[in-house]
Amino acid sequence: MNSHVHTALRLAASSLPVLPLRKGKVPFGNCPACAKNACGGRANMKTPGLCTCPAPCHSWAAATTDVHVITSPAWARAWRQAAGVAYHPGGAGLTVVDLDNPAAVAWASQVLPSTQTVATTRGEHWIYRGAMRSVNAVREGVDIKSTMAYARWLGPGTGTMTALPAEVRALALKEPSVVRPAPHAITAPALAGEGECRHRTPAYLERGIAMAEQRITEARSAVHATVYRTFLAVLSTHGRCGCLTEVHIARLFTAAQAKGESPRHCTDAWTNARTRLGL
Repeated sequence: MNSHVHTALRLAASSLPVLPLRKGKVPFGNCPACAKNACGGRANMKTPGLCTCPAPCHSWAAATTDVHVITSPAWARAWRQAAGVAYHPGGAGLTVVDLDNPAAVAWASQVLPSTQTVATTRGEHWIYRGAMRSVNAVREGVDIKSTMAYARWLGPGTGTMTALPAEVRALALKEPSVVRPAPHAITAPALAGEGECRHRTPAYLERGIAMAEQRITEARSAVHATVYRTFLAVLSTHGRCGCLTEVHIARLFTAAQAKGESPRHCTDAWTNARTRLGL
């Protein structure tokens, strides 16, 4: 039993739902049976458990405190490749304010009530008692991770955990700073001679977005290049007819950020793809 499993079992015993992380600080991809949510999925559900797959599928929704699952053969394969342990803060009634750089830490020190803090490679996690919805990029270098999200386990940290303050909840009420790459749906005119837009068939557009999400999710290396190429492919097919909305774009950004891409990298990749296509 490796050290990651020992850590996971210890956290689970403290009622912290855990899951393995692979290299790149991202969850393991869905198994073939669950690919494209063919199983019915659970990653978009408010609570996990609808999928009975024994593998650590569906990202945050795989998190569990069940010792039998954590030590099962299906999870053992993942643990052998794991680079770390993550947990589902919302599942434990917690919220993590992820401060991604020294400037964000300095801001939190001035604005937020003190609580348990954990050092990260670039900043700090501030952990509060109480759950809320997760929101990325509530301000520069600041993400909120609670329900439907995961956070890396980096140790117990220092300080005493305090109740989730109104200041953090208020951050989620503001518009995220970079989750949307454009203020409006793409409305570039259709190319001459194309006629009626075939993409307005909901199934056609949905299939294209779902395939793009899957391509990003299944990337095993060169994630940044994969994200850019996927954005480029989506825009080359759907970018000139006004079909793409902010909802579609946000889905692509969410998939990329789940693979470890920062909001800024997502915005840059999207902008570069549009520039290359002359959109």
